Amino acid sequence: MIERAVLLAAGRGTRMGAITQEIPKPMLPVRGKPMMEHIMDRLAEAGIQKFLIVIGHQGKLIEKHFAQWRLPVEFVVQEPVTGTGSAAMLAKQFAADTPFLLTFGDCLCDSAEYLRMRGILEDHSNTAAVLAAKDIDDPWQGAAIYEESGRITRIIEKPPKGTSTTRWGSAGFYGFRPVIFNYLARLTPSVRNEYEITSAFEMMLSDGLELRISPVVGDWRDIGRPEDLAAVND
Repeated sequence: MIERAVLLAAGRGTRMGAITQEIPKPMLPVRGKPMMEHIMDRLAEAGIQKFLIVIGHQGKLIEKHFAQWRLPVEFVVQEPVTGTGSAAMLAKQFAADTPFLLTFGDCLCDSAEYLRMRGILEDHSNTAAVLAAKDIDDPWQGAAIYEESGRITRIIEKPPKGTSTTRWGSAGFYGFRPVIFNYLARLTPSVRNEYEITSAFEMMLSDGLELRISPVVGDWRDIGRPEDLAAVND
C-alpha cells in the first residue's frame, strides 16, 4: 500500500508573471483555497497518509499554511532551485525505502487518477516507475512519451513542435519505487542547466528497467499560466 506523496513546490512560476512574485504558484487560489491544497485533498482521498512538500520561492508561506494540516506534512527546502530531478532527490529520506507518489504542485486531477497509478505500480512488481500520461495533440511543451502496450519505450523532453509521433504527454505526476534515487543521484545538468527528472527516466530505460504509463482519463489541468488559473476558477 502506497501511503506517501511528495509535492514539488519550489519554483518561481515565472510563466504566471507578476502574480507569483509575492505568492508561490502552488498557493494561488482555486475556488477559495490554494491549488496545492486541492491536490493534497485528492491525494488523501486516494489513501495517502503522509506528505512531503519541497519548498523554495516564498516557501515560508507554504509552510505556514500546511504546518497544522489534517494529515502529517513535512517540508524540505531546495536551495538553490536547480530542477525537478534535484528536487525529487530531496525526498530520499522521507520515502524510507518504500514506493511513493510524486506530483508537481500545479497539476490538478481527480483522485481516481492517483488510485489508478497506485494500482499499476502495485500490480506490476517489476515496474520501477509509473508516469501519468495525457492524450494531447502535440506534447511539445513537456515530455513526449512513447509506449507499447502500456510499457514506456522512449521519452523526449520538450521535443520541437510538430516532431512528435506520439500523442502521450507527461501529466506531471508519478509513482516511484526507491530505485529512482539511484538514478537521480547520477544526474548532470541538462542543456537548460537543470537537473531534470526526465533524464533519470532516460537512464532507467537505457538500463532496461520497466516504466509504464498511467493514462489520465478524467479531469486534469496544468495551471501554468494566468489563463489556466482563470479557466479552472470558472
